[in-house]
Amino acid sequence: MLPLLPQLFCALAEKVSSRLIAMDPAAAASLTRLQGRQLAFRLKEWPATIVLTACQDSILFNQHEDAVDCRIATDLASLRLLRDPSQLTRLIKADVLQIDGDIQVAQQYSHFFQKLSPDWQQSLSGYVGDAMAHKIALTLTQLQSYISSRLSALEQSGTALAQDELLLTPTAIEMAQFSDAVSRLAARVEQLQLHIARVQES
Repeated sequence: MLPLLPQLFCALAEKVSSRLIAMDPAAAASLTRLQGRQLAFRLKEWPATIVLTACQDSILFNQHEDAVDCRIATDLASLRLLRDPSQLTRLIKADVLQIDGDIQVAQQYSHFFQKLSPDWQQSLSGYVGDAMAHKIALTLTQLQSYISSRLSALEQSGTALAQDELLLTPTAIEMAQFSDAVSRLAARVEQLQLHIARVQES
């Protein structure tokens, strides 16, 4: 990795995030709850620790190995799954996620970025006028909705293919049947153990 690449990334990320935060009227209140808290993360594909520090009206991006409120190490593929708290235990058990410190800090940062909603229309109106800005904003909203629906449909199709066609993952009914079979087998084994013990005693 080029020595200056992490510094360039931090500078660019800080500038972009500051612009986005300034475009969202509700961001200041959310930043107040995060102010002073630090989150460090390190990706396996990019061995440089990035530290986020929430200030009053911006988020600073730096590099250091000093103590922080929460430190996360993961890979790029697992990073997007951190938005879902139910995935954390699975990722930790799979050894693709390491968390040190207060996990609530990481969740607060994740929640902040998910809820960040820049007012693109207001910003565009200064360049192209109110009417054109409204049209562009409407088009972007429709495009975002279309992409989200397509991604959702693709995900559902992939799940159905894995379950029904490729038989890679069991359905809920199959899991329930397997669980019942395991329970019956365990009960039978316990009965046999008791029977063997009684025979040995006699």
